[in-house]
Parts: sequence; C-alpha cells; structure tokens
Amino acid sequence: MAEETLFTKIIKGEIPSSKVYADDLVTAFKDIAPKAQHHILIVPNKPIPTVSDAEPCDEALLGHLFTVARKIAEELGVARSGYRLIVNVGPDGCQEVPHIHMHFLAGGNLGMGGFPVKK
Repeated sequence: MAEETLFTKIIKGEIPSSKVYADDLVTAFKDIAPKAQHHILIVPNKPIPTVSDAEPCDEALLGHLFTVARKIAEELGVARSGYRLIVNVGPDGCQEVPHIHMHFLAGGNLGMGGFPVKK
C-alpha cells in the first residue's frame, strides 16, 4: 500500500479543504494555489503514487476521474466553453504530491502553455 500523503489526509477529513465533489472512489477539492479561475484537484480515494504505478485493476477508477471532471464542468457552466485536464507524472513531470491527481482548470482562455492567458 502507498504511504499516506497530504491528499489521503484531505480525503479522510484530517486536513480541511474546499471539497466540490466526493463519492466512494474520488474526492475533488479546490487547489490552494489556483492557476485559473477554477482550479480543482480530482483525486482517487485509493492512493496510487503515479500513473507509472497504475495497474489494470485501476482502469475503472482512473476513468472515473474523467466522468467526475465532466460533472464538475457542467456544474461550473464551462462544459461547452472548455476546460483543461492535466495529470503530472513524477518529478520531471512536476508532480508534487505522490498520489495520482488530475488538475481541472477552467475560466477564460487557458492558452497553449497550460495556464490562463494574462490580460
């Protein structure tokens, strides 16, 4: 089993967060250092350190991240205008917490560089 992380503590309610969605498989909460108007982390409740550690038995769980992203986009009213989903993997991929998580970014033109275009 993977070691406990900041995200497992958030999932268990040991660390406060601004949760926007939770079910038996996934928890989603606002990023504490947002890079867009809407910056939400979608995290599987099962601690899997990186995509490189995902197993075939995790396929349904990891696919669920995408359906939760769709639900969040609909609730925020950005499903039609668009949003960005990012999964960083490992140190060279800028993954800071060793627990798979998807960044949901939305709110205005996100540009090609990954983050919102500064106006």
